Amino acid sequence: MSAEYHDILDESVYNARSGTSAPCHFFVGMRFYLVDAFTDEPFRGNPAGVCIIEEYPRPSSMQKLAAYHDWSEISFVKHLTENNFYIRWFSPMDEAPLCGHATLATAHILFTNKLTSCNSIFFEYNSGTIMVELNETGSITLSFEIRPVYKCNRIPFFSLEQLIGIEKCIEVLRDDLIYVVVLNSADDVARAVPNFEAIKKIDARAVAITGIGSGDFDFSSRYFAPKVGIYEDPVCGSMHCRLAYYWKSVLGKSKFRAYQASRRTGILDIEIIGEVVRITGKAVTICELKTLSESNFLSRN
Repeated sequence: MSAEYHDILDESVYNARSGTSAPCHFFVGMRFYLVDAFTDEPFRGNPAGVCIIEEYPRPSSMQKLAAYHDWSEISFVKHLTENNFYIRWFSPMDEAPLCGHATLATAHILFTNKLTSCNSIFFEYNSGTIMVELNETGSITLSFEIRPVYKCNRIPFFSLEQLIGIEKCIEVLRDDLIYVVVLNSADDVARAVPNFEAIKKIDARAVAITGIGSGDFDFSSRYFAPKVGIYEDPVCGSMHCRLAYYWKSVLGKSKFRAYQASRRTGILDIEIIGEVVRITGKAVTICELKTLSESNFLSRN
């Protein structure tokens, strides 16, 4: 890994080249985009902010921007080499350990705006590397590490009905970050009514629900993370690294078409190859925010 990569991980270093702190007006020179991910229709899928930066601003500033926009995630990405980038994600209330839809949105911006000449790129982040490929159809494939989830011996909530308004489930799974409640059908997933105050009390980042799919879909899901300001995530890519693991064991297959049954809805094509989950989707640019150059900013202030 490059020395610059290690500098990025050190939050006390904001300008790896000069050793100085980034200016407090960190919007200067930043390119900001709003993208809908896991959809090919505007105003569906999951909205993400994408910030293309030259140097990382203070984490507190990135957090304030994420809270200001109040989307499930904003990504901040820095160009390291021709096909290598460093990425961080912020929810409205914290820095996220991983985000699939904002990574898809970021890749979409890099490819469509010719910010890389490569069709395969890599995002480095705090816990590893994500490989991204632009397909001939215009879709984008993200490669993540698979995330196993295991059956709970001790369920952390008193009443499933109180939690999501559904009386019965097949089983409850978990890993170190989220609980997954497996319901009896896609209809149960769609009609669940989350009790956000009850979900906030659970010792986990989020609660996901999933059920066998209907029609063209192998399974459906929803995702609730009110503890970090994401009451219902419209389409959650990282959750599907867990769901793919589970549904492979149930359905005995490695390729899936998944449906997230949020109000905005989203579609994901998923394939498991060894220990890698490949998630494919499309994205749509909604708008680009034009920011001032540093010289223009200084002339106005």
